[in-house]
Amino acid sequence: MTVTTPETGNLLYTEIEDDLRQSVRSLLDKRCGWTEVLARTESADLVDTSLWSTLAGELGCAAMPIPEEQGGAGGSWREAAVVAEELGRAVAPVPFLGSAGISTALLLELRLADVLEQIASGESTAVLCIPFAATPYDGDPSSVTVDSGRLQGRVSGVVDAGAADILLVPTTDGLYLVPADTATITESVSLDMTRPVSDISFDGAEGRRLADAGAELDAAVFTALRVGAMLLASEQLGLAERCLDLTVEYLATRRQFARLLGSYQALKHRLADLWVLITQARAVARYAAECAATRSSDLPIAVALAQATCSEVAQQAAEECIQLHGGIGFTWEHPAHLYLKRAKADAIGLGTASAHRAALATLIDIQLPEAR
Repeated sequence: MTVTTPETGNLLYTEIEDDLRQSVRSLLDKRCGWTEVLARTESADLVDTSLWSTLAGELGCAAMPIPEEQGGAGGSWREAAVVAEELGRAVAPVPFLGSAGISTALLLELRLADVLEQIASGESTAVLCIPFAATPYDGDPSSVTVDSGRLQGRVSGVVDAGAADILLVPTTDGLYLVPADTATITESVSLDMTRPVSDISFDGAEGRRLADAGAELDAAVFTALRVGAMLLASEQLGLAERCLDLTVEYLATRRQFARLLGSYQALKHRLADLWVLITQARAVARYAAECAATRSSDLPIAVALAQATCSEVAQQAAEECIQLHGGIGFTWEHPAHLYLKRAKADAIGLGTASAHRAALATLIDIQLPEAR
């Protein structure tokens, strides 16, 4: 039997991607340090709209995968994944995932150029009104109905909705565009205050139909969720790398019993094990980004593998960061808890690791044991 494997392409970072990373990191280091992020979690404005305006408008982070003829940067999802890594590294409170990720992917699939131009320019921020816990594999029948162009219903747990001015709403009648100020958006209590989720109610809000209900719209929504899961994996990778960097830096300077903590072999082993896990996570995250960029048929498998891996690696890295920092790691004045909260919240976003493993088994024809 001959086994064929899809072409993986070059998964190394290109010079353009390295330059993009440097630009984004430089901006985030100046305007999104962990003290600023922590202060924002205790304020009324959880989303840094000023920072997002700079990222989306001036750096063009909202336009990465959008073609130039539609006002975009003419790049691909690989570049967008690099931005996601840096935003995860900084736990930046910006609506990149919801607007420049999931919503943009949906609009690209449906070829809705007019709305894409608004997002690409940074003029508008959009969100797809689907629960953050939805997976790219299970159907999520909309409870929103339409009567004479007016929407009725409620969607819970929508990520980045509070910062959006355009709501993309899947309904029983198709996909509708609804101005955010015509709906009732109520912020929910979230473990991760750097990425708030909201409940959205439509009580007669008027919308414009963008696409009819049917197989094409359903396929576009699932593709958008897969792209979102790919970006989330890249974000989790960036978070895990930052946790490792912080921990190595601390153990290299902190002394206990007249010795550097980093000189203890047991701690070296834990860091080495974590480095290996992060290296593996980088490989699968990059492959998922490559599949999204090339519209590979292997995208569902790549995304399931990336999420099943990166979700757990990010959590382990954040937990190790807290534990190896000792007492200071458990305090509010240290950034470790910001990373742990983001990692835990992301672990249920767009499907849990176990949900992606189950999907992966089906995608590659592995028979799961029957539940007893």
